[in-house]
Amino acid sequence: MTNEQIQLSWEEPATGERREPRLNMPIAFGREFARLPAELRGVRVSRMLLNSNEVSRYHALIDWEQDHLVVIDQGSVNGVYVNGQPQTRSVLANGDTLQIGPYLITVTFAVNVPAPDTSLPSTIHFNANTNFPDPSLPVAQPLTPLASNFPPLAFQAPKVAVQALHATGLPVDESDYLAIGAGLGSFLWADLLRISGVRADKIVALGLEAEPYARYKRLCLNSQIPLYERLRSNSDSCPDNIWGWPSYALREAWHDFTKGQINSAFKYLWQVFAEPTFAETYTPRAGNVFDSIDREAKRIGWNQIYRYGRVRGIRKTDDGRYCIAYSRAPGNYAFLVSRYLHLATGYPAIQFLPDLQAYREKYQDFKSVVNAYEAHDHVYEQLEQQGGTVLIRGRGIVASRIVQRIYEARKKNRNIAVLHLMRSPKPQGNKFQNTQRLVKNHYEFQPFNWPKACWGGELRAMLEKATPDERKRLLADWGGTTTADRQDWQQITAQGLSEGWYQITFGEVLDVERDAQNRTITRIREQSFGEMKLLADFIVDATGLDAKVDANPLIADLVKHYNLPVNHLGRLTVANNFELVEMRSDRGQMYAAGAITLGGPYAAVDSFLGLQYAALVAIDGLAAARATGVQRLNVVSSFGQWVKWVLNQSP
Repeated sequence: MTNEQIQLSWEEPATGERREPRLNMPIAFGREFARLPAELRGVRVSRMLLNSNEVSRYHALIDWEQDHLVVIDQGSVNGVYVNGQPQTRSVLANGDTLQIGPYLITVTFAVNVPAPDTSLPSTIHFNANTNFPDPSLPVAQPLTPLASNFPPLAFQAPKVAVQALHATGLPVDESDYLAIGAGLGSFLWADLLRISGVRADKIVALGLEAEPYARYKRLCLNSQIPLYERLRSNSDSCPDNIWGWPSYALREAWHDFTKGQINSAFKYLWQVFAEPTFAETYTPRAGNVFDSIDREAKRIGWNQIYRYGRVRGIRKTDDGRYCIAYSRAPGNYAFLVSRYLHLATGYPAIQFLPDLQAYREKYQDFKSVVNAYEAHDHVYEQLEQQGGTVLIRGRGIVASRIVQRIYEARKKNRNIAVLHLMRSPKPQGNKFQNTQRLVKNHYEFQPFNWPKACWGGELRAMLEKATPDERKRLLADWGGTTTADRQDWQQITAQGLSEGWYQITFGEVLDVERDAQNRTITRIREQSFGEMKLLADFIVDATGLDAKVDANPLIADLVKHYNLPVNHLGRLTVANNFELVEMRSDRGQMYAAGAITLGGPYAAVDSFLGLQYAALVAIDGLAAARATGVQRLNVVSSFGQWVKWVLNQSP
C-alpha cells in the first residue's frame, strides 16, 4: 500500500481552475517549500505548495499508518477540516474532502480512478464570426489567428517593415491610438482618452459589435439576468462616468422621486448609506447601466471611433510602432499601424466541464446539457409547460440566478425540482487576517466578487507592492466562488430545502450518460454512500468563463511570437499601470486590461471599476510619456470635463 498513488482534486480559489495531480505518498502541504519535509522514513515526500496566508508554512501531512490513509495536522493555525469537521488526525476514506485554508481538496485513491481523458479540451471556443459560443459546435478546435495566406510572410518577423505592408497592395491605415476588442475595456480607455483631450478621429476601436456592452449584455441575458434585474456592481462604479457621481443609486432615487415613488427613492439612498451592515448592498439595474453607456458613447463620438474588424495578428513595426492585421469581411483584409495599443479582449471562451463536454460530443445533445452563459431559454419554457428536474453545477452568483429563475418557473408549474451538485461541503468561508466570509447552506457570501478594498483600498495597495508569490497567496485568500448576499436568494434556498424541491448533493462526477427516456444520468462518487446516480431532464453548467492566454488564439500568438511572460494564472504579465513592458517600442507603448490580466497588480480586473482603474493608470502612463494629445487631468480640467458630462456636451 505504501507505494500507491492518490489523486487530489480541487479548484483554485482565485480562478476556479481545476487541479488534479496524482502523487506518491507521503504528501506534505504548506505555504513554504523549504519548511516541508523532503523525506520521511527514507521515503521521498511529495510537497504541495498552497499559496495562501491561511495555510501554515507546514500545514498538514497525508501518510499511511497501519494500512490506513491518515491526514495529520502539523500544528497549523487554521486547522484541517475533513468533510467539514475539524480534525487533528483522521483516517481518510476514498472521496473524502479536506479543507486547508481556502482550498477544498478531494482525495481519491488512484487505484480506483480511470486515467483522466485529456483528448477533450476544457473550454468551448467562441464562434469565429460572432465571438460568441456556437451551440451547434460542441467543442470547436482552437482557432488559428493567422490564416494560411493572411497576414503575409512579413508577419513572421519580430519587426514588420511598414514598406512591406504597403507592398501587399492592401489598405494600410494609421491612427495614434488603437483599442483591440471594442468592448467595455476598449470603451473606457477611449472615454478617458477623449476626456484627456484626444480627438475622436485619432482613436480607433476594432471589434465585432458596435455596442461596447453587446457581448456583456448577451452573457447577462443568457445567464437569466434580464434588463430589470440587478448586476453585481457597486453604486458608484459607473462605466459612463469616471467621477462616479451622481451614482446609480442617486440617479435611480431621483427617477423614482420624480415619479412620486418616495418610498423606493429613500430605500436606495438608505441602502447606500447603511450597506452592507444594516442594509443589503445596492446594485444597479442592467438596463440602466446599458442606457447610460449609450448616452456616453454618443457624447464621445463612439460611432466615429468604432470600426468593424477581426484582428488576425499583432506585431511591432520597424519604425517603432505596432501593426495590426485584420479582416473587415471574408476575404477583405487590411492593416492598421498605431503608436499606442490597448488590448481588452475580454473572455474568449466559456469554461465547460469536461464530463458535460464529453456528453455533448457523444450524444450531440445541446438541449439537455447547457452552459449558463449559452442561450438556453428553452429549458425554462419546457419546465413551465411540462415540469421536470434540473441539475445545477457550480455555486457562484450565476448558479444563484439560475435557482431564482427556476423558482419563478415553479410559480407556473409546481412539478419542478432542482438538484444542486457541489463537489464538496463548504463548512467555513475564506479568511484573511481578522475577517471571514459568511457561509449558509454551503454558499459563500460576499457583496462583490472580491473584497471591496481590492478596488481602491488597502488591499489594492497591498497587491501592487506584493511579489508574484505573495500575489498568488493573496488572490487565493481573497478569491473563491462566492455569491451575492441577497436575502431573496437565501430565502429561496431555505424554502426549497424545507419544501423538498431543492436538494444539495456532494460528490465527484464519474461520467454523464443518457437513459432510454433521454434523461441525463450523472454518476457520482458520494462521500457517505459510495456511487450514486442522479437523474435529470436538464443539466446547467454554471462554472464560469475562461480568459487564460491559451484560450485566446490572438493573444496566444502574441505571447509565443515575442516570448512574453505569463503569470501564475496563465494571464498576461503587466506592470502596475497595466503596460506590457516587454512590448514597448521606440515610439509606442502597449497596454492591456480586463480578465487577461488577472494575477497581476489588481484583483478586480474584470469589473466596471477595475476596467476604469486600468484605463486611468494607463492614461497616466501615456501622459508621463507625453503621448500625442493627452493632457493630464487636474482639479480644474477634471471639474470642467465633469460639467460637460452633466450637460451631455462633447469632451
